[in-house]
Amino acid sequence: MKWSEISIHTTEEAVEPISNILHEAGAGGVVIEDPYDLIKEREDQYGEIYQLDPEDYPDEGVIIKAYLPVNSFLGETVEGIKERINNLLLYDIDLGRNHITISEVNEEEWATAWKKYYRPVKVSKKFTIVPTWELYEPAHTDELIIELDPGMAFGTGTHPTTVLCIQALEKKVQKGNIVIDVGTGSGVLSITSALLGADKVIALDLDPVAVDSARLNVKLNKVQHLVQVKQNNLLDDIDVKANVIVANILAEVILRFVRDAHERLENGGYFITSGIIQNKKHEVEQALIEAGFTIEETMTMEDWVAFIAKK
Repeated sequence: MKWSEISIHTTEEAVEPISNILHEAGAGGVVIEDPYDLIKEREDQYGEIYQLDPEDYPDEGVIIKAYLPVNSFLGETVEGIKERINNLLLYDIDLGRNHITISEVNEEEWATAWKKYYRPVKVSKKFTIVPTWELYEPAHTDELIIELDPGMAFGTGTHPTTVLCIQALEKKVQKGNIVIDVGTGSGVLSITSALLGADKVIALDLDPVAVDSARLNVKLNKVQHLVQVKQNNLLDDIDVKANVIVANILAEVILRFVRDAHERLENGGYFITSGIIQNKKHEVEQALIEAGFTIEETMTMEDWVAFIAKK
């Protein structure tokens, strides 16, 4: 099968919304070329991820590559992607260069692209994210492994916003908790919560493709008896009282349901939010306080912010 590679030169802030647009357009996978990966410090045990070629990375900004099947609708699909990306400007999202190119690759090259960019990564004290094709032996007896297949996931689980959420969940999820994951995407945060001992996890996403992706990854990690994945718009019609609500989505979306999150938490419960670029930090912080939350901790990684807010 022939595949078309669409390459978008943009900013770190735009990575998640553009990735979501690409998946919704039917992309067979997404690769993110971020020059920060060339200098990021990593555990020695993952020596293989140092094998990165600087020539593959931009001098500034981030390049997102996605793969679409070559068919009679490709032109319309690409135009639709361009239009939706440009519409992100309406949400005050910096698109940077917003330079888009198209090239053709064959299926073998597409498959190789995944393995070139995706290796086991330790993302917190307890968790290591491992691609399904890698043989990995835990370094410690208490290490927790999350297996993901980026061919079916909305992310590899190693983006800073996801890492911040995993680290926050590790601090706050207790055995027996009820957790709600809003905008679950690949399901990685729901899987994290289940492995940390939550009794029940409700994973919500408006996109049916994300719902299918999350269900597959939940089964892959053998936590389907704990995680319920369903299509839903934010917290609409959810009447469960949770101990923890986690949302790794755009700041603009978080602002839409801050009060709903407060209402659906048990007293003393936590609302963990990420996906917040630095220039939106104060806006989200103020909304959390106005909704009745106390900011217990502010976490940062690169240009991203996460809040642990207590009811």
